[in-house]
Amino acid sequence: MALIKKELYSYFSSPIAYIILIAILTLFNVFFFLIIDQNREVSLREVFQLMEFMLVFFIPLLTMKMFSEEKSNGTMEFLLTTPLTHTLIVLGKYFSMLIFYTLLIGLTGVYYIIVEYYGSPDRMGTLSGYVGIWLEGAFFIAVGLLTSSWTSNQIIAAIVSYIILFSLYFSTSLTQYFSGSTAEFFTQLSTRTHLENFSIGVITPSDLAYYITGILLCLVLTRLSIDNRLWE
Repeated sequence: MALIKKELYSYFSSPIAYIILIAILTLFNVFFFLIIDQNREVSLREVFQLMEFMLVFFIPLLTMKMFSEEKSNGTMEFLLTTPLTHTLIVLGKYFSMLIFYTLLIGLTGVYYIIVEYYGSPDRMGTLSGYVGIWLEGAFFIAVGLLTSSWTSNQIIAAIVSYIILFSLYFSTSLTQYFSGSTAEFFTQLSTRTHLENFSIGVITPSDLAYYITGILLCLVLTRLSIDNRLWE
């Protein structure tokens, strides 16, 4: 909890966090209006899909400094000598950013209030869509945390995050070059495949397993990276 409070304080004491928060919400609001105005549907399905695409761009900017800044400032060694296990350090960093992200997604809850006021949206579909976009963000944060543990350069951490996230997002584009089980593999690898199910109100064990497995794998690899000090 002490580490989570420290991280949250560092986020909100910096103007960059507010700038990114305002920028993301502004873009979300603009595209929400454009989508609703064009489709004339009381549904947030396309809004969730657009939010997913934008998170691919924004989350690496939020996560790139989580460990990289500690290393570049020379405070990483101090952090590792505190009375915290390496697992707790990783979890403290992760949950602090997850709280920040949850706040961001929570602020978009006004979208549901608007569509509920003007129509009768599918409440279950909207709820599952929010669950999906939250899980997707949690997964992206875990990826960003992992890449940040590999280097002391924040730009490199962001670039590697972009490579991984774009590869996951656009993996369905490779299905046209393959068939059978290989094509199915790339389909299931894509984050778009799983969020699409959430956005239409379908929650399956395989979709939940995709995100939970991805998060746990990234956190375990981050712990191994810290243990082996791969950035040195």
